[in-house]
Amino acid sequence: MKRMYPTAFVSLLLVFVSMVGVEASRASQPKISEEFSGEKALAHVQRLVDFGPRPPGSEAIEKSRGYIENQLSLSGWQVTRQAFTDDTPRGKVRFVNLIARFRAQGSGASSFLLCSHYDTKTFDSFRFVGANDGGSSTGLLLELSRVLGRHPDLAAKIELAFFDGEEAYEHFSEKDGLYGSRYFARKLGSGGAKQFRGGILFDMVGDRSLTITLPPDSPAEMARDIFASAEALKLRSDFTYLGRELIDDHTPLNAIGIPTIDVIDFDFAWWHTADDTMDKINAESLQIVGSVAAYYLSEFALK
Repeated sequence: MKRMYPTAFVSLLLVFVSMVGVEASRASQPKISEEFSGEKALAHVQRLVDFGPRPPGSEAIEKSRGYIENQLSLSGWQVTRQAFTDDTPRGKVRFVNLIARFRAQGSGASSFLLCSHYDTKTFDSFRFVGANDGGSSTGLLLELSRVLGRHPDLAAKIELAFFDGEEAYEHFSEKDGLYGSRYFARKLGSGGAKQFRGGILFDMVGDRSLTITLPPDSPAEMARDIFASAEALKLRSDFTYLGRELIDDHTPLNAIGIPTIDVIDFDFAWWHTADDTMDKINAESLQIVGSVAAYYLSEFALK
């Protein structure tokens, strides 16, 4: 004898089974911090280093721009070139920032900024490829763009900026160094800055012996949440404070009212030497920083 189920009961049963299936699917999906690949980030760094020294105006930095633009496009980002000319101790130099927004975000304003510089410092006496200084942070940001591209709702709230001309030709001053970030900040102005609730600058994040050293003037709430993100991933021992002030691309952004934290490992023995090469960095360090950044973005930055 067949048992006849009321139509309403069957409908409820189907809804319940469907909900269980959805929840099981969500549970099986990796968290965004687990989607980041240090190996993929390292591969990007290798490509940039293979182009050679990347000082502003060089053939190598133009090749780097093309590579960055192509990788961003593959991950669903639209890139705008922000070109400008500025006076430097070596005369007028043309710089190009790359600004990326996610295709699905339409005309809505971004609310969080992720940055890196992709140039290398100009040295006449030796070959400087900047695997860590300029390369590591750019590779990390490209891999973050891939991960974010898989989460359109999150990516739609984020703007990416790859700054040219971070390095000073002689000494950091109001007229030397930070060319790209200073121009970006000037163009945005204090009014435009209001669209951003905050930002992260990445710089020198690939050192094999990693210790991220947040500057002491970091926005307090952001530093607390970065540390909390690292703690949640059991990576807190890799993050601390730097013992002195630091001038970097976050400086012009903070000056116009965008609370920006500099995620940097400034304890790097090969800084600004010919030995800042691929053997001094590794995928594990990029994995640590990228995972913490992804966790912070999904759990703190936009909530």
